[in-house]
Amino acid sequence: MSSGKLCRVFAAFFAIAMLAVCAAPASAQKSDMKEKPALYTYVANWTLPRAQWADMAKSNADDAKVLDKALSNGTIVGYGSDENLVHSPDGATHDGWWSATSMAGVLNVLNQFYQSGTVTSSVLSSATKHWDGIYVSHHYNWHSGAYKGAYSRVEAYKLKADAPDDAVEILSKNLIAPLLEKLLADGTVLEYEIDTEAVHTEDPGMFWIVFVTPTAEGQDKVLAAIRETTKSNPLLGPAFDSMVGSSAHRDYLNLSEGTYK
Repeated sequence: MSSGKLCRVFAAFFAIAMLAVCAAPASAQKSDMKEKPALYTYVANWTLPRAQWADMAKSNADDAKVLDKALSNGTIVGYGSDENLVHSPDGATHDGWWSATSMAGVLNVLNQFYQSGTVTSSVLSSATKHWDGIYVSHHYNWHSGAYKGAYSRVEAYKLKADAPDDAVEILSKNLIAPLLEKLLADGTVLEYEIDTEAVHTEDPGMFWIVFVTPTAEGQDKVLAAIRETTKSNPLLGPAFDSMVGSSAHRDYLNLSEGTYK
């Protein structure tokens, strides 16, 4: 084994050890961070002219008829839509999504939309850009019920090339999920998930941290909790940085509505 590769291996093991040590005070909470059954989420992203934004809201209301039925019969466990609040020249303005505990559940709902002709509606046909993604999560949780006027934040990250194969699992169990579970319990967060792609259309090293807060103030509370956690456990930052690169990091902030079973 070359010296460079050996150093990377030691760095990976050191990162794992740091995470375990830093998470020790929250051992009772960590014990609940078991990998859950797969949760699949289909996300349709759209870039729409501003004149069509009001029409998109009407389209979402029409889609809810199909999605409510799928929710009630157990095909899906949640659905919703988002309006991007921080726009970029090439980014989406809107998205719609639904989640199921099987790939079949996700695809069966997609098939219903294709059969109904919804995907060729005038508002969607006006989109200047469109792309889809199917994601899978094993670390997630939510409060049942509907929300509207909430704020969702999506943080995109890319693992370093020499990160352990189970780096997302390590980070999720020891750092990300325990923190978000605490915020879910006190009502700061309505839903969270840590996603990777189930159908790869981006770099396989990408993963996403998603959380929804019922109020704008909730976003401040989450960011403050992150700062406090890293301040009280100074090894967490280096452990995260040892596995995750910074160049691909992006944040997305949305005005959101959704429903979870």
